[in-house]
Amino acid sequence: MKILVGYKRVLDYSITARPNAAGTAVELVGQKMSPNPFDDIALEEALRLKEKGAATEVIAVSIGAAEAAETLRTALAMGADRAVHLKTDIAPEPEIIAQAFADLARELGAGFCLMGKQAIDSDSGQTPSMTAQKLGWSQALNAFKVEISGTVATVVSEVDGGLQTQVFDLPGVVSVDLRLNTPRFVTMPNIIKARSKPIETRPLAVPAPRVQVTGVYTPSQARKNVMVESLDDLLKHLEGTR
Repeated sequence: MKILVGYKRVLDYSITARPNAAGTAVELVGQKMSPNPFDDIALEEALRLKEKGAATEVIAVSIGAAEAAETLRTALAMGADRAVHLKTDIAPEPEIIAQAFADLARELGAGFCLMGKQAIDSDSGQTPSMTAQKLGWSQALNAFKVEISGTVATVVSEVDGGLQTQVFDLPGVVSVDLRLNTPRFVTMPNIIKARSKPIETRPLAVPAPRVQVTGVYTPSQARKNVMVESLDDLLKHLEGTR
């Protein structure tokens, strides 16, 4: 079974996002870019499933500009067997991404898709469900535990108030949460080897976004530092801020 893994390039989680000089987008020029943390977890889970014999090939897929190939090098260094770069200079909406993943899954004969539950830049969290719908596959979201036995997947997901276990026949699409695993450390020898591994690059036609961003700004974070003498004084101040 082949596992398709979404692997997006985003602003590193340790960097504070700031608007560009024109106030039209988040400043990315000269900033540290990294794989989406949730996607790292998805890739790690795919590699573990392969190591257990539940999969034969792990294919990492990234959609974006030319720089996305650098992110796919990280996926190859982690252990992905193949890397596919769907190249576009236009940021696609979730439905376009889902359609691209669905088309690629059919073409490559994948039987399982693993994705991060969301990307930390857009935070939409829509792509996994849309991909499952377009493929007509079963889905499980926010995976806390993933097991595959033959053609049956068992996924434990975090829900409000506890854990939910879902059992379904493959193929399927699963989005992963932070507590599923800890991604492996990428060693320098593997990073060096990944530099010479091929990345399949394909053009992706993306229509103009239906939603236009008209402005990006940093919200005011001014705070009042007020000393209070008693609980009654605190309640008065809180009442006045309503």
